Amino acid sequence: MKYLSDIIEGLAFTELQGSADTWVTAVVFDSRKVVPGCLFVAVKGTQSDGHDYIEQAVLDGAVAVICEELPGHVVGEVDFLMVADSSKALGLVASQFYGEPSSKLKLVGVTGTNGKTTIATLLYKLFRDLGYKCGLLSTVENQINGQVVTATHTTPDPVQLNALLEEMVQQGCDYCFMEVSSHAVVQHRIEGLKFIGAIFSNLTHDHLDYHKTFENYRDAKKLFFDGLGKNAFALTNADDRNGMVMLQNTPAHKKSYGLKNMADYRAKILESQFAGLLLNIDGEEVWFKLVGTFNAYNLLAVYATAMLLDQDKAKVLTSLSRLTGAEGRFDYVTAANKIIGIVDYAHTPDAVQNVLSTIHDVRKGKEKVITVIGCGGDRDKTKRPIMAKVACEWSDLVILTSDNPRSEDPAQIIKDMEAGVGPEFQRRVMSVTDRREAIKTACNLAQPGDIVLVAGKGHEKYQEVKGVRTHFDDKEELLNIFKYLN
Repeated sequence: MKYLSDIIEGLAFTELQGSADTWVTAVVFDSRKVVPGCLFVAVKGTQSDGHDYIEQAVLDGAVAVICEELPGHVVGEVDFLMVADSSKALGLVASQFYGEPSSKLKLVGVTGTNGKTTIATLLYKLFRDLGYKCGLLSTVENQINGQVVTATHTTPDPVQLNALLEEMVQQGCDYCFMEVSSHAVVQHRIEGLKFIGAIFSNLTHDHLDYHKTFENYRDAKKLFFDGLGKNAFALTNADDRNGMVMLQNTPAHKKSYGLKNMADYRAKILESQFAGLLLNIDGEEVWFKLVGTFNAYNLLAVYATAMLLDQDKAKVLTSLSRLTGAEGRFDYVTAANKIIGIVDYAHTPDAVQNVLSTIHDVRKGKEKVITVIGCGGDRDKTKRPIMAKVACEWSDLVILTSDNPRSEDPAQIIKDMEAGVGPEFQRRVMSVTDRREAIKTACNLAQPGDIVLVAGKGHEKYQEVKGVRTHFDDKEELLNIFKYLN
């Protein structure tokens, strides 16, 4: 609980109606979560406008309201603050309410299309292995020094985010590593946070349903770097064509990593196989348990970040060599008859190509690659034919199936994907709408030694159809089928 005057410290508001001496019990932006004594922030969202619920919020006990427009009529004694952008204000007041927790630990953000989860997770595991208390905010899960907190978004809303950070501070965490999505940046979910560093992995085709253009998507990522402080570091992938764009206007210390181009931190792949990678990283030869070129970039980004956070080089490399990646990222299992099953979260054209090219690089001979792949409903439709095309180009057989159709017709999503299948690939593609049957079909068609890739859902433990979520785990499905293969 805090006085409103303390919570709005530093907030630019155009008008204040009331004394601001009000005692505030909570910060709320969802009218369904209003509690007596709370500050209600009316945010204009994509689905609804919080301004429509101000009167109800006050009736339910809100004692103060932040809004962009004053309501026509409100009963009761309530403090009103007018601001230009209430979504920005939400992040700022949430940070103040929870005591600016991001300034009391070292917060590092990871952004990019692919690799965010693996980089953030590896950093979390690494620094815990080095003896630090840490927090993790990721797509797969949130953790506070080993305690799992369920994740619902890549980046939580500002209230959840600051509450989690405050809990990390209370538990003595030294660091927090978090994914920063493009949505979170433009929706001001990270407003008011103090980052000690930012990492850029790469940028490829994704989220154009929301951002509309690739340039908007890129610029959303760039805004994160633009907002860093002068004492922070900005680490970018020198091999990505948009890598240096991220550094153009940032006041932070600019650093880079890469396998190809000149960079501050460099690595070279010496050996790549299903068991792992042998890298020459910053002059040292080290064997890692992760697989593929994309993971070489992830490992290098983690190593570079550890160096920028003044960690011991030998201890970092020793620890990294023992670590495994995030769940559902090139997660593979082997059947008794030697069929290899790989589960991966790849849900963009580039990610699909990365996984399949890695399989081609590390397979020993002429094993067939059978790919089971779908695309999510209510998401960027333009990538559907491209993902199917990429899967066909890199696979011996492709089975198009459902991912999370959400509110869309699964058959229509598959039809959208089929548009990317050229005449030269028609004979190697089939469509099986039911995902469980698609995985089973792929395994039954595979011969000993063949590789079955199940792409798109990775770590997810559900499938959403017509708004209803039911339990579904790609790795679990593979393991169940593998029990009966001899």
